[in-house]
Amino acid sequence: MTEQNHDEITELRRRLSILESESDIRRLMARYMWLTDTPLPEHPGDLGPRERIELVVDLYTEDAVWEGVGAFYTDQFGHSKGREQLIEHFEGFFITKADTQNATSDLLLNAHYLTSEQIHVHEDGVTADGQWLHMQPWLFSDGSALLRSSRLNNAFRLVDGVWKIARYRTENVFVAPLPKWFASNYPAKSVLTQGL
Repeated sequence: MTEQNHDEITELRRRLSILESESDIRRLMARYMWLTDTPLPEHPGDLGPRERIELVVDLYTEDAVWEGVGAFYTDQFGHSKGREQLIEHFEGFFITKADTQNATSDLLLNAHYLTSEQIHVHEDGVTADGQWLHMQPWLFSDGSALLRSSRLNNAFRLVDGVWKIARYRTENVFVAPLPKWFASNYPAKSVLTQGL
């Protein structure tokens, strides 16, 4: 093998590694959004809120940060660091009124839409960052509803060969009220993966 062939193969391996890392990070973000949709489209009836939270938190590094930043999100979402604080953060979303007196109306519908993706794998091959524009409609059991749009600036790290979220950082683009009971047709639970 010539030196030129060796260099070309090395470059192809480097480029393939970047593409595989980008795909893994894309799937990681999609998995996070899937697990935080309501109703949960995975294992309907099998996962309680605590099991769901464990699956979500397992997508993060042990020292990960989840933070809301900017005029509207700093106070609303704050800053959580490490596994225990992330669990507390997600309990605020997924533990129902029956489980805690701090929850307000139950969340009936929440769907995540990601666009404008940019993923950058760093030269070290074990860290990356990515930016997205994110939108989600929310519908609560009292009929109140809103449409939320955010920008995400996330960091990722390869841990034992698996990409994990090292930082989830979100900033408000807008929050718009939706008409009460804006959605007329929505399932109480998902059967998408049932029987598969």
